[in-house]
Amino acid sequence: MCNMTNDKKQRVTLFLNPSIAKHARAQAVVEEITLTRLVEKALIKYLPKETVIKKAE
Repeated sequence: MCNMTNDKKQRVTLFLNPSIAKHARAQAVVEEITLTRLVEKALIKYLPKETVIKKAE
């Protein structure tokens, strides 16, 4: 389960369509938040609360 209050960060490299990246940066400015925070908010909203991965038998 993802701890939403954890302040530790992990650097991640993503390859995005330039127009999506531009739109995201603009939205972050409008919301007065960082691009990191915008992406975190989007992922939290998108992802299920818990993901269970079962080992194949």
